[in-house]
Amino acid sequence: MSFLWETKTNKALKLHVRIHTDAKPYSYRHCSGRFTQSSHLKRHLLKSHNEGTWFTCNICQKKFASNGNLKQHLLRHEDVKPYVCSECPKCFYTAGELTHHQPVHSDYKQFCCGLCGKDFTRKCNFNKFKSRQF
Repeated sequence: MSFLWETKTNKALKLHVRIHTDAKPYSYRHCSGRFTQSSHLKRHLLKSHNEGTWFTCNICQKKFASNGNLKQHLLRHEDVKPYVCSECPKCFYTAGELTHHQPVHSDYKQFCCGLCGKDFTRKCNFNKFKSRQF
């Protein structure tokens, strides 16, 4: 069975392909850690080796490995939710949160347990179920 995976950028496709090939081209010379994305290496260097510069929220002092993550975080302090569900009045801080929410409006459940037949709309719920069963 093959699946078509669509992306808007070549970079996103390369990152997605690494899931299937287990390619981890980013590493650090002083440890055995290997990473699929440079941003994951950067976060590792900050957390584990205290190398690099954190981006710090000036409101709550929470630290982030990237400026983009800090900007996304600041939306929460400002209570700005620009992503609106087309099926209900719920609003979200990020496109990812909206995408995660959308399956609640569908009867289609694409994840099914091969042992008991229980089915799930979201992969994360299916994975939680599996981890409790086995």
